[in-house]
Amino acid sequence: MGSFSIWHWLIVLVIVALIFGTKKIRNIGADLGGAVKGFKEGMKDPNAKEGEAPPEAAPAQRVAGGDTIDVQAKEKSGTH
Repeated sequence: MGSFSIWHWLIVLVIVALIFGTKKIRNIGADLGGAVKGFKEGMKDPNAKEGEAPPEAAPAQRVAGGDTIDVQAKEKSGTH
């Protein structure tokens, strides 16, 4: 009683094909592929337009001399 061999799986595949028919199995595969494609499209940002790059992070501030100021906000940790 080990795992199934390749021959067991081939026999099961043939029986399923005989019961349902290859056309119905093909339609199930197409429906499943369409569902996956719809899921992927649903996971995209609804505000993003097609062909647009995702928005970037806020740009760095520029000062009069042309230099940029790059800062990082940190939470102040201290007890009162």
